[in-house]
Amino acid sequence: MTPADDRLIVALDVPNILDGLDLAARLGDAVSFYKIGLGMLTGGGLALANELKRDHGKRIFLDMKLFDIGATIEAAVRGLAQYDLDFLTVHGDPQVVRAASEGAAGSGLQILAVTVLTSLDRADLDANLIRPGDIAEIALERAARAFEAGAHGVITSPQEAAAIRALPGAEGRLIVTPGVRPAGAALGDQKRVATPAQAIADGADHIVVGRPIWQAADPRAAAAAIVAELRSPQARRPNR
Repeated sequence: MTPADDRLIVALDVPNILDGLDLAARLGDAVSFYKIGLGMLTGGGLALANELKRDHGKRIFLDMKLFDIGATIEAAVRGLAQYDLDFLTVHGDPQVVRAASEGAAGSGLQILAVTVLTSLDRADLDANLIRPGDIAEIALERAARAFEAGAHGVITSPQEAAAIRALPGAEGRLIVTPGVRPAGAALGDQKRVATPAQAIADGADHIVVGRPIWQAADPRAAAAAIVAELRSPQARRPNR
């Protein structure tokens, strides 16, 4: 069996802590990094994060996409930082990123800024009254501003990963890409996608995969197949 690779983050988008623990047990040592999102918060998400981190040695990405006034963001992040988790998402508005960075100061929690959600396209941005322009250019600008505001990294579509990786401010910063689907997998509600190998080759440090793994007949085998793809020649960045 292919050993775990923490470039793969598995999204535990399941209803509650019991289902999350069951899936993690089925995946075993094939997966070392998990994402716990807002949908799991009322189903015991923080307790699940703590148990996977403390008792099983897993890395944890808490995907809350926080957005509020600065003082509230700073207080919320300071509270979450005490759980010794790895990544936390906030919306990529500079004032939100700055406040989150203040809240995380002195801890190991890394703040990831959301650029443009991978479920959105230009029509969605129009409906939300977001300024005109190419969606990739907007994501690139938001990433640059988030880096300037102190983000440790960004969440972005794999289609924007290469351009963001080329930004002067991206050196030493993380790029995490949801919207990753193995070849032939259903897209679900994702609109701007790529394969695991392509996302890594284009500059992503981590990919997030959910349904193609936990909906598979054999989740462990599905995770191992993605890890194998991440280690294939196709996933090598051109400048390496």
